[in-house]
Amino acid sequence: MSRPEDSLLGREVAYPRHYDPTLLFPIPRATGRQGLALEGELPFTGHDRWHAYELSWLDPRGKPVAATATLAVPASTPNLVESKSLKLYLNSLNASRFDDGESVRTRIADDLSQAAGGPVEVRFGLPPLSRDDDAVCIDALDVEIDSYGPPDPSLLRADTGDDTDETLRSELLKSNCPVTGQPDWATVEIAYRGPRIDRASLLRYLVSFREHAGFHEQCVEQIFVDLLGRCRPRQLSVEARYTRRGGLDINPWRATPGCPSPLARRDLRQ
Repeated sequence: MSRPEDSLLGREVAYPRHYDPTLLFPIPRATGRQGLALEGELPFTGHDRWHAYELSWLDPRGKPVAATATLAVPASTPNLVESKSLKLYLNSLNASRFDDGESVRTRIADDLSQAAGGPVEVRFGLPPLSRDDDAVCIDALDVEIDSYGPPDPSLLRADTGDDTDETLRSELLKSNCPVTGQPDWATVEIAYRGPRIDRASLLRYLVSFREHAGFHEQCVEQIFVDLLGRCRPRQLSVEARYTRRGGLDINPWRATPGCPSPLARRDLRQ
């Protein structure tokens, strides 16, 4: 179950013609967390919010129905669900008849909950496109960068004599799929309270993911752990909004316990 090389991931496969929940491929979160020395109680809470743009099924008379959906997988579930397998699974609904939309929603929720190992929320529709926030974009900083991987937390700096409460944003986060090698692009937003993070060092650190191979969820957890360990914020929230691939985009969010969940929205690039 846990080895992508033993699955259909990264291979050319025919799209399913019949409903098939076995297409969902769970990957234990512990695999990535071991490399971050995360054992026992996690230092964060959070979720993985998925946006599904290509969802369809047949009504009882065989007429196609088209929809979109938002899926929320708690970070506390033992498994993440690999994105290509989710795409194949959703496409397996295309030729299946359902009594109504609620039957589809509950079926998807049940199947994803089984794969993730915990309750997954599914609702129709997508959050709005928005960037009406107070985040400061750091991408225009005039800095020299020569580190593109592996991710280098030693680049991070914070001023312990200058306390602040701010939100920083970068659209330069890029990593690569560990299965296919394809690039993954994201806008990352970091809200924190504590010693002021040096913005140039943060930008260099984020760019150091550029040649890194890691799942979206694992990359966000590494950013969270590295910032918490190197910069010592009292409160920290990290959300990455990845661009769409295969009709899906993934938006992992990790935060110190007690942080409010970020407003559900889609980035303009999504």
